[in-house]
Amino acid sequence: GPAAGLGLVDPLDLDDYHLWHAARGDLLARLGRDDEAAAAFTAALARTGNAAERSLLGARVAALTGVATDDAAPATG
Repeated sequence: GPAAGLGLVDPLDLDDYHLWHAARGDLLARLGRDDEAAAAFTAALARTGNAAERSLLGARVAALTGVATDDAAPATG
């Protein structure tokens, strides 16, 4: 589950890798730790220049915080 996954991901020394932060964000969100998840997605957002990834990560931050980032896709639904 997400707690076990977080236990495996957290010890890795991959702070400069955006997908490490994104994976942490997803696991934290699944655990209901929304503030930490938003911070992880924000860290991932700061480490990628890919427009599609920035849009997805921005949308995840917006969904968790209710605050849109410049990179967030429009909310639906």
